[in-house]
Parts: sequence; C-alpha cells; structure tokens
Amino acid sequence: MVRSRAILPIAVAFVTACRGGINDAARSHIVERAGVAMGSELRLTARTVDEAAAAVAFDAVFTEFDRLDALMSVWRAGSDVLRINAAAGERALPVSDDVRAALRAARQVSEWTGGKFDVTFGVLTDVWKFDAQDQDNTIPDPGAIRKRLPFIDYRQIEVDDRAGTVFLKRKGMRVHLGGIGKGYAVEKAMNILRRAGLRDFMIQAGGDLYVAGRNDGRPWRLGINDPRGPTGRSFATVDLTDATFSTSGDYARFFIKDGIRYHHLLDPATGQPARGCRSVTIVADSPLVADGLSTGVFILGPAAGMALIARLPHVEGVIVTAKNEVLVSSGLRDRFILLAQPTDAP
Repeated sequence: MVRSRAILPIAVAFVTACRGGINDAARSHIVERAGVAMGSELRLTARTVDEAAAAVAFDAVFTEFDRLDALMSVWRAGSDVLRINAAAGERALPVSDDVRAALRAARQVSEWTGGKFDVTFGVLTDVWKFDAQDQDNTIPDPGAIRKRLPFIDYRQIEVDDRAGTVFLKRKGMRVHLGGIGKGYAVEKAMNILRRAGLRDFMIQAGGDLYVAGRNDGRPWRLGINDPRGPTGRSFATVDLTDATFSTSGDYARFFIKDGIRYHHLLDPATGQPARGCRSVTIVADSPLVADGLSTGVFILGPAAGMALIARLPHVEGVIVTAKNEVLVSSGLRDRFILLAQPTDAP
C-alpha cells in the first residue's frame, strides 16, 4: 500500500502555485463546506488566502446546485422535468437552457452507448423503486416491466433550441436526469470556482468528483471505492489533475433478495438491473460526459464498455466486472495503482 501520499477523498491536502492572488501558497489555508445537494453530499474544498471570498464562491455553488435541482428533479413540484413528462405526447414545452443542454449531452452519450444510456428510463421508476424516498425492496412483476419498455427511446425526445422547447413525442414517456444531472451541476460548479480565482480545489457530489490544480506539487491521488468492501475502502488509486472522476456502481442503491443483488442501473433493453459490472469509473475532461458515460458503460458491460472507452478521445476508465476482475484502459495505466484486489462477494 502506498503510504507517502494521502488518498482522496479520505484525506485532503492542498498546495498552490507561488504567484499571488487568493491562492497564495505561503499564506493560504484550507476552506471547506459540506451539505446535501441533489440528494447526495456535496463537499467543496479549496486552499485560499481569502476565506471570505471562497465562502462567497461556495455559497454560489450551493445556490447553483439548488437551482438546477429545482429544474431537473422528479421530486420537486414544478420542475422542468416533471412538466416535460406531464406534457408527453401532447405538446412541446418551453424549458430552461440548462435542461435542454443536459438533454443534448444525454443524447450524445446515448448515441455513443447504442442507447444503453437512456434518460427515458424514467418510465421504470414507478416499477423499480430504488430512490431513498420510495425504496421498497420488492422485485416487480415481469409483465409490468415489459409494458413499459416501448416507452424507452431517447430518439423520441425533441429539443428545439430556437423555440426553447422540449417535446416527448409519445404519451406515457418520462425523462429522468438522475444519470447525468449531478455531472452537469459539477461542471457548473467548476466554472464558478474558477471564475472566483480558485486554482486548487475539489468538488465532490456523490460519485462525481472534479479536481483542479495539484496536491502538494503533484497530481491528486483519488481512491476508487471497493464495490464490495466496507464504506470508504479504496481498492485502487488514480492520479489526476484538472480532470473529473465519476463512478457508477451496483452498491449505491440496491437490495439483496434470495442471494441476488438488485440495483438501480437498469438496462433499457430488458428493464432489469445490468449484470456485467460491479463498478465503472470514468476519467474525462468533462464532469457531464463522465457522469453519463459511467452509467452507460456500466450497462454496456465490460467488453463493449472498454471498447467504447478506447474509441473516445480524452476518456479513460476502470471497470470492476461481475467476476471481480479489474480492467484498466491503456491511457490510465501509468496513473493507476492497485492497492488490493477488490473484495469478492455477491
């Protein structure tokens, strides 16, 4: 095990460049803020000489997460997503630039993954219940699932930027941005902190994490969760700077019944939990792209997922397969350190 450097997010240490500004290394100190946003813990960390200015920037990030949640949530009355779903098959609705941008990005990820990532999976969320608000640990009737599969088709989302509208073409369809919304918010937060003059910082929102600058003069060393290990245990690390890191796994929202693990990462083709992976970590320049791809690659499975990663520029990945094998893309191997084989359990 590597002992000379801290593994994030368990431990955090920051160092900045020598030039002046709110990140002046000689006088700077750690400023942190944590809270709940978009249903997950949002943690912001930076080193700065101006704590008040950093606090203002952190406030802006939390405000932005709340604003985006009000637009994208399926739990907050009046959200753009709920309005789009209510008007499915009837009419196009004017919605925010942010929701249209997220849907355009989602379509790109859907195209890359051959539809395995599909935000219209929302039609299954009243059949499979994995959200904290309604999880009931029951296996749905297969017939109820089959009835909803024809309503899953990302190509039936019409985004009209000139009119500022979104239209779901078939009545009964539902959009759900749970697989890409936090990545979009992290990308917005990254821009807010950079505009505030911060250079060395970390944004962590659930499984989505962005790091800027360097840690003690070196790239950040980030831990990848062991999908079957105790909470907080990392089985490997990746060294990153000015990059995002997004993990999707079958251990985040799940239940086990009769020895079988049922989880929230559903294959749109079958309506059942995808079975080929235990976790997928995507490293990319864009938090938005990484968030969507971590879900899409998980559902694609190890072989097709690694093949897709190899085709996409500026995208790397680590997959823990259902057989507990660890696959690492070629561009990440010089930054990847295996600490221990992941725990093997159902």
